[in-house]
This record gives sequence, C-alpha cells and structure tokens, in this order.
Amino acid sequence: MIRTPLRPLARVLPARARGENPDLIERENIAHRHRDMEARARVRAEGRLLVLAAFFVCAYLAVGGRMAFMATSEASEPVAAIGGSAIANQRADIVDRAGRILATNFETHSLYAQPPQMVDPVSAADKLVAIFPDLDREKLLENFTGKRKFLWIKRKISPEQMQAVHDIGDPGLMFGPREMRLYPNGRLASHVLGGASFGKEGVNAAEVIGVAGVEKQFDELLRDPANAGKPLTLSLDLSIQDATEELLYGGMKLMNAKGATSILMDVHTGEVISVASLPDFDPNERPRPPTSGFDPSQSPLFNRSVQGVYELGSTFKIFAAAQAMELGLVNPDSIIDIRGPLRWGKFTIRDFHNYGKELSVAKIIEKSSNIGTARLAQQIGAERQRAFLDDLGMLKATPFEIVEASGGQPLLPKNWSELSAMTISYGHGISTTPMHLAAGYAAIANGGHYVAPTILKQNGPQLGPRVMRREVADASLAMLRAVVSEGTASFAEVKGYEVGGKTGTADKPKPRGGYYEDKVIATFASVFPVSDPKYVLVVTLDEPEIVAHNEARRTAGWTAAPVAAEMIARLAPLLGLRPQIEPTRISSVTLTSN
Repeated sequence: MIRTPLRPLARVLPARARGENPDLIERENIAHRHRDMEARARVRAEGRLLVLAAFFVCAYLAVGGRMAFMATSEASEPVAAIGGSAIANQRADIVDRAGRILATNFETHSLYAQPPQMVDPVSAADKLVAIFPDLDREKLLENFTGKRKFLWIKRKISPEQMQAVHDIGDPGLMFGPREMRLYPNGRLASHVLGGASFGKEGVNAAEVIGVAGVEKQFDELLRDPANAGKPLTLSLDLSIQDATEELLYGGMKLMNAKGATSILMDVHTGEVISVASLPDFDPNERPRPPTSGFDPSQSPLFNRSVQGVYELGSTFKIFAAAQAMELGLVNPDSIIDIRGPLRWGKFTIRDFHNYGKELSVAKIIEKSSNIGTARLAQQIGAERQRAFLDDLGMLKATPFEIVEASGGQPLLPKNWSELSAMTISYGHGISTTPMHLAAGYAAIANGGHYVAPTILKQNGPQLGPRVMRREVADASLAMLRAVVSEGTASFAEVKGYEVGGKTGTADKPKPRGGYYEDKVIATFASVFPVSDPKYVLVVTLDEPEIVAHNEARRTAGWTAAPVAAEMIARLAPLLGLRPQIEPTRISSVTLTSN
C-alpha cells in the first residue's frame, strides 16, 4: 500500500512562496486520510453483519424444519438411549439335547396411545377395559383426557386382541411390532429356563433380556449376533423332564409334602438329564418375587435343587465309610463298636434302633447307624474329613450353570471340631443342596472321580480329579445296593434295575433357629444300575407325612424312597436301560407233556 505524505513538498513550497501557512495542507491531508479509514471500516462491518444475519437465518430454518418434521412424524416413547445405539431384538433359541424347542421367539405387537390424536377417549377407554379386564378404566380415562402425549397400554397382545382394538377404530390407539420370548412347554423345566423380560423399549422394538435361570446365565451369548442365532443346547431331555415332573408332583401330593425336588444326573458326563422343583411356575407369566420378610422357600420361584440348603441326614454316611476305606482305616468287613449312647461332652449321639454291640462297616451303612459312622469319623479326624468333602465339592456352591446356583452356598460349622466331624458323618451340622449330593454320589458311581454337574450337553465323559480308588467306589456301591435289597430303603427296589441308594431324614430347621419336632426333610439318593452305574437320582421331599399301619410316617424310607422307585421304573426305559432278567431256578420249572 502506497502511503501519501501529509506535507508534500510539491504543495508546501508554492504555498510558502505565496505566504500561506503549510500546516493547513497537513490538516487537510489528515482529514482526508481519516475519511478513507472510516469508509473501509464501514465496509468491513457491513460484511460481518451480513454473514452473521445469514448464519442466524440458516439456524432458524434448521430448527423450524426439525420441529415441523417431529410434529408430522410418528411419536415414540422417550427412553434413555445409549449414543443412538439400535435396540437388539434377536435372541437365540434354547433347545433340549435332542434339539426340541424349550424357548423361542414369537412375533407379536404392543399397544400404545397418543391421546392428542384420540377422537372419543371415553368410548375408547370403555372398549379397552372390555378387551383387557385388568385395565383400570378411571386411570385410562384420566390419561386419555389429561396432558399425556404418549402412554403404554399393553406391552404385548395376542392377534385376537389386536383385531379387537383395531375394530375400535380410534386413530389415537396404535400398534408397534414386538418380539417376545415364548416357552411352548409352559411350566416344563421352568426353574432351569428362568424366564425373560423386556429391557430397553421403543414403539417399534423391544430388547428381550434374561431375568433368571439359563436365560440370565447365558444372556450375552443368546443375544450375541456373532452366533448367528445358533441355539443353546441343554443337557435336559424333554420327554424325561416331563415324566419327572409328573411323577414328582404325584409323589409330593401322595406324601402330603410341602415341596419337592429331584435331580437325574449322568455319572460320567455330569449332564443333568432332568431337574425339577415343586411348586413351579409358568415362565410365560413369571410371577413377581416375594416381598421382604417372606420365606423364600414358599415362593414358586424358589429352586429347591440348587437354592434349598438342607441338612441331608444319613445320605452322608456313605461318604464317611468311603473315606475310611480310602485311608485304609477299615474295609467293608471291619467290626465297629456301636454300643451307645455315644457321649461327647454334654452331647449325646444315639441310633434310631438298637443294633447291638457291634456292626461291620457294611452293616453300619445298611442299618444306618449314627454311632457307627460317628466312630468312623473319629478315626478319620476333622481335618481329613473336611478335605475329603471339599474334594467332593461339598464346601462351595456348585458350578451348575444357572444363576440361582451361586446362591446355594453350603452352611458349614464355624469350628470344625471332632464333634462336628462326628455329626457331619451322618449328615447333621452341615447343610448342602440336593445338587451337591447328586455330584457326590456320581463320584462313587463312576469309579471315584469328581464330576461337575452341568446343564449343557457334553460330547463325552467329563471326569474330574480322582477322589477315591476304584475298589473303594465299588465297595461303596455294594453297600448302597445292600441298603435297598436288605436295609432301610427296601421300598426303593425296582426289579431288573439294581437300585442302590441311601435314605436320609433330617429335622427341618426353624427360620429363627432350632428344629421342628414334627417336620423333616426326607431324601433318597440312588444309583442305578449298580452293576454298571449310569445315573444318579436324588429325590428330596419337604415336610412329607403319610399314615401307614395306623402310624404317622415321615422318614425317607417311607416317603422319598418309594417316590424314587416309581420314578426309576418309569424313567429307566426312557433312558434306554433294559431290565436285567434274573434267571429262574430249574426246581421251579414244572415239566408237562402234550
């Protein structure tokens, strides 16, 4: 830029010659320069104002356009969303070991209302109540005529209900597509499946999430798009599960029990072929959890197989005998002093019957002698007993793959003393779940290996670490067989299937401490067939009682054992087990002539 001087010589010299003041020339040039600067500043300011005006015009047009779009588009429920992420509404099926559907998805619709668009709110409310009797007419009418712009009426409706609402003809009643979880078998395996509910929701989609059972345990897997909808295959057999629940329900009613549970487990793979807990529920209409202060075991949601932590009584005696043999302290024919009562300090241990002065180890199990197993526990010692039960998985929650199993933490004595060891040997002073017991008996049945119970189908044997020698396991099986053929569980005999097992009857604890005098937990843990063990069946009844020979009977030999026998007789053929036909004596054959 060329800068013009304020006192140019070309004008100053002539001005001096004429006697004029040169300062006037300088002031004139300064005034001219200021006028030029003001003109340029004005141009810049006008340009900035023009740009700013254009920006505000565009902003107002954008806001106005968005408002117009929202005013003319379909309303959606305001929900908390994560960064614009779409609702994932695909969930994989759950099937049994044969591929039969246990849980799947079902296309349905939701019903919502936009009150500002309703023509006749009063008539619409009356007709909706007629279709859905559980709706509150007054509350509906209040919402329809108030300031609400949007409200849910029903999260899921049937096609018939949808048609009935459509026939109302009110434009303010609208439908949204919805994918819901369907359990086509109703109550069957309800405690395993658990149930599902809606998570994040919108008018056009809803996220289905697991709330209990395997649905919650494998929620991420079932919702993962990377699995391409591959179904989750469980170890359950649908046919056997159905028969199990039917038989267990009949047995529970026959024995006047408050509740019941049963577990059928493969002793080599750990697969749970069937597991039932009664009372149960329909996962399609899952009930609400009990309120605070309510006994959880009274709720149909309570899973007795993994949440029911009980003293399982004499079913534990076989573990004491097996460990004593494993340590080389005794063999099946070793004689044990059973004279009683056995006193330890101020505590006394007695037998249910007087079995004499001594019994062999095999007879202690057969007759179910408390004193005999307590004597074995004294030889074993508290520390070694605790380690053995830990190896059998009795001291921690089972790894069974449903969320409720983690809550089935065994109750152990604070001080595992010699007295604790003695009472634990016959199933008192320690509380575990029926699932723990099934795993413990499976270790005896499969030759001495711990096997973890699982709800997932396996490809073959899943034997864990060895906890006892095979000869010890075989000797223990022989004792369990004698309990059924000659001992306290004679009602569990099923011809052709060589059932072995042990009864256990324990007084039921009160919620605030102590025990009921007339209420018990009765359990029968069985293995079949003993000659080639394949399955463990545990049956537990809560507060059973029957009258036989004019006397009230509560013990497991009278209650749980016959229920288990009926179940084995029905389930064994479904499992592909053929009964063993005992050979007939020649002397019993009569020869006839034609």
